[in-house]
Amino acid sequence: MSQNHGPAPEAPASSAPADDQPELKKAITPKLLLLFIVGDILGTGVYSLTGKVAGEVGGAGWLPIIIAFGVAMVSALSYVEMVTKYPQAAGAALYVHKAFGIHFLTFMVTFAVLSSGITSASTSAIFLSENVLKAFSLEESLGGAAPAVATTIALVFLALVALINLRGVSESVTANVVLTCIEMTGLALVIVVGFFAVGSGDADLSRVVLFETQDDKSLFMAVIGATALAFFSMVGFEDSVNMAEETVDPVKNFPRALIAGLSVTGVIYVLISILAVAVVPIGQLTESTSPLLEVVKVGAPAIPIDTIFAFISIFAVANTVLINMMMASRLLYGMAKQGVLPGFLRGVLKGRRTPWAGIVFSTVLAVALVLSVRFVLAEETIAALGGTTALLLLTVFGLVNISVLVLRKDKADIRHFRTPTVLPVIGAITSFALVTPLAQPTQNYVIGGGLLVVGLALYVLTWAYNSAVKARRTRFRHPDDLGRD
Repeated sequence: MSQNHGPAPEAPASSAPADDQPELKKAITPKLLLLFIVGDILGTGVYSLTGKVAGEVGGAGWLPIIIAFGVAMVSALSYVEMVTKYPQAAGAALYVHKAFGIHFLTFMVTFAVLSSGITSASTSAIFLSENVLKAFSLEESLGGAAPAVATTIALVFLALVALINLRGVSESVTANVVLTCIEMTGLALVIVVGFFAVGSGDADLSRVVLFETQDDKSLFMAVIGATALAFFSMVGFEDSVNMAEETVDPVKNFPRALIAGLSVTGVIYVLISILAVAVVPIGQLTESTSPLLEVVKVGAPAIPIDTIFAFISIFAVANTVLINMMMASRLLYGMAKQGVLPGFLRGVLKGRRTPWAGIVFSTVLAVALVLSVRFVLAEETIAALGGTTALLLLTVFGLVNISVLVLRKDKADIRHFRTPTVLPVIGAITSFALVTPLAQPTQNYVIGGGLLVVGLALYVLTWAYNSAVKARRTRFRHPDDLGRD
C-alpha cells in the first residue's frame, strides 16, 4: 500500500446550492470515526449469525470468518483509495458513476446500497424486538400476540432512531460511541467467559476443528456458503464513506480508521467463533436464536449474568440500526445533492444541519420493510435478510473494485491513498464469486431481486416524469461535476 504524493490539496471551489441549503457539519474526529466503524461492524451479525455459520460448517466456523475478513479487507482498501480521492458523501454510487458514467448503472448501485442499509437496519430492529421480549420473559405470557408486540417495538425503535438522527450528527455519533462501548463490553464478556470455561476444563477444543456440513454438501460448497453468510458480519465499514463530508480531514483519517477498525473486529470475530463452539455443543449453538447468550449461560452457569447479557445484546443491535439509518440518510442526501435523486431529498435542517428529508424517507422505507417481511419470513428473517444484505453489498464491492482500476487514469490533484493494483483484481473476483448460486441460496436472490425490481420501477417512473413533464432527458451530469460540492 502506498500514498500518491500529489500536490497539496486545495480548498474546493464551492458554489452555494440554488436553494441555499447549508453544508453538513464536520463533527466526526479520528477517534469518533474509528468507533463509528468498529460499532457498525460489531453488531447484529456476530450476535445473531454465529450459530448459523456453525450450522453450515460445524465447529470450524472460524474458517469462513477468516475468508470473509480477507474479502472485506481487500475491498476496504479499494474504498480507502476512493474515499480519499473523492471525499464526498455519495460513496460507491459516486465511484461507479465516475468510472462508467452510465445513469442506469449508477441508479441501481445507489438503490442496492440503500437497500442493503435499510435491510440490515430492519433485520436488526426485528432481532432487537425479539430480544426485548426474551429479556423481560414476555414470549410465553403474550402467546400469539408476541409477533405483533415485537413488530410494534421494532417500529417504535426505528422512529426513535430517526429522532436521534434528526437531532444532529454529533448526537448520533455520541450515541454510537455509547452503544459501541456497550456492545464491545458484551463481546468482551463472551471472550472472558469462553477463556474461563477453557481454563476450567469445561470446554471441548476438539470441536474447533470438526467439519460438519448440512444436506450432504461438499466441504468446499459448505465453506463458500458459510463465507457468504459470515460476510454479513464484516459489512459496515462501507457505511463510513457516506460520512466523508462530516469527517475532519477525511484524506488523512480514513485510511487509518478503516484498516484499524476492520482489523480489530476481525480478531474479535475469530476469537468468538472459536470459543463459542468450544463452550457450547454445535447443535445447541445452531438452534439458538441468541447464540452468544448460550455461550454465557453454558460457560458461566453459576453466575447470573445471562439477563444482563440479554440487555447488552439489545444495545449492540440498536447500534447497528442507528448507523445503518445514518448511512442511508446520508446516501440519499449525497446523491440528491449531485442531481441523481429528486431534489427534495437534499433537504437539510438549517438549525441542526442534518439531512431531514433523507432521514424521513429512509425511515419510511425501513418501516415498510419490517411490516412486509416480519410475518412472511418468520423464523428465517435474520438469516435471509442478512444473506440478502451480503448479496447486495458483495455485488457493489465487485463494482467498486473494478472502478478503482478504471479510475487510475483519473489523476486527482489531491494527495490520496493508493492500494496495490493486484488487490482490486482479487477483490472483484472474490466478491462476484460469492454472489453466484454456489454461495447464495435461492431466497436471497428472490428478496434481493424484489428490491432491485422496486429500484427499476423508480427508474422508469423518473424517466417518464422527466420526459413528459420536464421535457428533458434523464441523465447525470458529467462525472467530474458529480464529484464536486
